[in-house]
Amino acid sequence: CFICNDALVKTVLARVPSAQMIVVRGVMAIALITFVAWRMGALVGVSQLFRGWVGLRAVGEGVGTFLYLAALYHLPLANATAIYMSSPLFIAVLARLFLGERVDTRRWIAIAMGFSGVLMVIQPQADGFNLYAWLCLLSTLVYAGRDLLTRKIPVGVPSVVVTLATAAVVVGMAVVVLLFEGWTPMIWSDVGLLALAAVCLSSAYYAVIASVRSGEVSVVAPFRYVGLLWAVVLGYLVWGDVPNPLAWAGIALLIAAGLYMIHQQRAPRPPA
Repeated sequence: CFICNDALVKTVLARVPSAQMIVVRGVMAIALITFVAWRMGALVGVSQLFRGWVGLRAVGEGVGTFLYLAALYHLPLANATAIYMSSPLFIAVLARLFLGERVDTRRWIAIAMGFSGVLMVIQPQADGFNLYAWLCLLSTLVYAGRDLLTRKIPVGVPSVVVTLATAAVVVGMAVVVLLFEGWTPMIWSDVGLLALAAVCLSSAYYAVIASVRSGEVSVVAPFRYVGLLWAVVLGYLVWGDVPNPLAWAGIALLIAAGLYMIHQQRAPRPPA
């Protein structure tokens, strides 16, 4: 869902400024999430929308998003993506330090394999690491903290409410930027693409929040690598991009690491 959203946004960004795109897509996403929350009977928890861990997580999402966008403007896409894909390593370390989750040697090896596969797929240039790369690294750390905050949210708070808070904060921050950028007229086809992107983004937000709340963070985190596989498929279908042999080798590593993590999650744990 995240990759489909990215593909739709990439198409619209050629004609619409980023802040305006975030606001239009976000308003539609908020409307959709609110409707779903109402149908689920979860609006009774709307009073907790910006309170406690829910509000703090939403702020972390917004801050991380804008830090990443600020860095991405000055960095090659491959370099920024490589840095962002290091977040499972941060998450595994922080989960060990603050949540006491067990991360054994074999799981560290699987995470390292996944990250190596990412580097082989995107093949970043070595000369792109500068001040903005450090800014991108900071955003990655913020995202890792955001995922840990997700685990702190009380069980009684519906995941759809957390999703709604996330979308609302990101839109609020984009509105502030839009006040300085100004509004650009839009064609209806772009509005339709953003409506579809809103459905994808809302679904992705809900899925990642629900997975982090119900599974171990250090197990769930490496599966964001799978997004690269979807990116390869959409890149070929939409833009005709075909991975080179090194990239295919990286994809094989990603698949191997993901299958191993699934095996580790399903295997019985030894008694304490």
